[in-house]
Amino acid sequence: MKRTIFLFVFTAITLLSNAQSWIWYPGDYEIWLGNQMNNRRTERGAFFPPFWKMDSHYVLVEFSKKIDLAVAEEIEIAIEGKFNIKLDGKLQFGMPHKFTLPAGKHSLNIKVWNQSTPPAIYVKGKTVNSDESWKVTYEDKEWIDESGKASDTSATIYMDAATSNQFKSTGTPPSSFKLATEPISVVKREKKNEGELFDFEKETFGFIQLKGLKGNGEMHIYYGESPEEALDTKYCETLDRIRLEGSTVTDEALDVTSKLTDIFTLGNSKAFRYVYITKDAGVEMQDVSMLYEYKPEVKRGSFRCNNEEVNKMWEVGAYTMQLTTREFFIDGIKRDRWVWSGDAIQSYLMNYYLFFDTETVKNNIWLLRGKDPVTSHTNTIMDYTFYWFLSIYDYYKFTGDTHFIEQVYPRMQTMMDYVLGRTNKNGMVEGQTGDWVFVDWADGYMDKHGELSYEQILFCKSLETMSICAKLVNNNGDKTKYDSLSTSLRNKLEPAFWNETKQALVHNRLNGKQKDAVTRYANMFAVFFNYLSPEKQQIIKKSVLLNDSIMKISTPYMRFYELEALCAMGEQKAVMKEMKDYWGGMIREGATTFWEKYNPSDKGTQHLAMYGRPYGKSLCHAWGASPIYLLGKYYLGIQPVKAGYSEFSITPNLGGLAWMEGTVPTPAGEIKLYINNKTIKVRASQGKGYINFSSKSKPKTNIGQIEKLHGTDYRLLINTKEEVSINYSIKN
Repeated sequence: MKRTIFLFVFTAITLLSNAQSWIWYPGDYEIWLGNQMNNRRTERGAFFPPFWKMDSHYVLVEFSKKIDLAVAEEIEIAIEGKFNIKLDGKLQFGMPHKFTLPAGKHSLNIKVWNQSTPPAIYVKGKTVNSDESWKVTYEDKEWIDESGKASDTSATIYMDAATSNQFKSTGTPPSSFKLATEPISVVKREKKNEGELFDFEKETFGFIQLKGLKGNGEMHIYYGESPEEALDTKYCETLDRIRLEGSTVTDEALDVTSKLTDIFTLGNSKAFRYVYITKDAGVEMQDVSMLYEYKPEVKRGSFRCNNEEVNKMWEVGAYTMQLTTREFFIDGIKRDRWVWSGDAIQSYLMNYYLFFDTETVKNNIWLLRGKDPVTSHTNTIMDYTFYWFLSIYDYYKFTGDTHFIEQVYPRMQTMMDYVLGRTNKNGMVEGQTGDWVFVDWADGYMDKHGELSYEQILFCKSLETMSICAKLVNNNGDKTKYDSLSTSLRNKLEPAFWNETKQALVHNRLNGKQKDAVTRYANMFAVFFNYLSPEKQQIIKKSVLLNDSIMKISTPYMRFYELEALCAMGEQKAVMKEMKDYWGGMIREGATTFWEKYNPSDKGTQHLAMYGRPYGKSLCHAWGASPIYLLGKYYLGIQPVKAGYSEFSITPNLGGLAWMEGTVPTPAGEIKLYINNKTIKVRASQGKGYINFSSKSKPKTNIGQIEKLHGTDYRLLINTKEEVSINYSIKN
């Protein structure tokens, strides 16, 4: 489909400074880009759009700036859309590429209409440049009365303009964003049945390229994360079909006909390791390759240790994150390719220990929230709404970016208003008509009726997040409101769900009465949210988390939180064993990326099946990369104490390893750690904080003064960019 867009660019491209960039209404570019990505999914050649309500960008946006110039100044203007310019309320002629601003104080307004892509502007002058200091609105509430006088705009709600480091020149407007590509050759090819099987050696993502095509007839391309899937032409999840007719080739899934070239590239990217191709007798082909499609990311985080199995887990986790980090953090690259809030919050956390890509985190948060009015939960899932709230405070904690909190807070308010409008007489949440209460994919029955303890804990934490963010934006009324609501709900949790006989929080309550089932979910969240006393946390560790009679978790999604709860209670040795069994088990099964779900008791092709489909399981799923986060936060032990790592904490735990070393990225630097049984070395290029450790003998350091806390526990303040070395002694 041809897209009409009014794009005005400079007549001469000049060297640009970092002073200006493209700007747009906050969230609009992210929602537009998300719509492009979320609607690329296909299932066996059929278009497969998302399950939830989709919003769009505002098609008419006004950009405004108050200026005060000592001398007149010429600005150059680039616009995505059709636009007008007003100076001090007066319309100017045409849609100029250049415009002269007179000396003095003035109001500059640029109004842009664009139905196809988000209205965006780029302004470059000596002192007047487009950046976050501009104001934007989609409702200027302007009218003209019978006398011809224009109204004022006192009732208009303005936001700070949104921008990104990706769009710093006129040649890179927001709508031009594309992922990078790189040619990759096939590793192995083999005749199979009536066609040929191509192996790219590992899970990958991109566009298949066919070299030397000619003739007349059809070609069928079947994709697989496994050879079994690619060869199963009836049940593989994704496929393509092209038709050659002399000098033209038609991509039938996209209904696009183009001129045949020496190397034909299919129009829609796919996830695969294997590709099986069959063709009519009248079709010839020389070779197959691919254009690997990816978002260039720098691995700022690292981890190495004496155990190569653990090193492999980290590397496979990092590659899984690399493949699922695209325009957004997506769930899996084969089947959904969508942005799910529950998947995304884990991607954010792993990202903070790997890439520290804050732009993509913000993209996800804007997209998942969408626009007002709120008519459903995020992704239609109640728990995913709560994860959306939690992810915003996590973002602030790791980055210290209060401006983003200010920008997104109005949408937090309306989202929470929606949630509060659906609570029951007890002030708790229950699934209502149209709600999907997900929790987890379980291998046994899970009752989702009534008041689920897990949902109330997430709801309570979301209310606490609202209070924290209200304080950050200086909204004292909201802070008081959400403090009251969160305190009230928190005081109800134990009386409602703690069962003394079972020594655990029960799974749910129906009509005010506890049900019998105990699951791991609420119990483990209560542990690392510190919603229970230390004594009860230890009780839960024994009665639930280390109790094999409680229904086991088989997804990396919830195993992420289960192991975090155990790490929070100092069980790093036990967690290390679990990681080797679980993630190591996938690697021993031949995984080159981590899966959506793993059951060690499955055999052969059972590992590929899910959702009642033989190849329904995603073998590259973002939530599978948990070791990245666990090793960074609970083994290297590095995390922010104050927003943006202005203050940090380091509590390393070898967890049975002989030595380990790694790097954790921060907003303006990194923290490096090396530790074995005798030596700790730390270098922090940003912030300050304490390293906490235990030692049998009196420890020594090259910089600073070690404090003894109690028993064998010590700490040392790291407040230098120099490497700090500690000699100590401890049994691992």
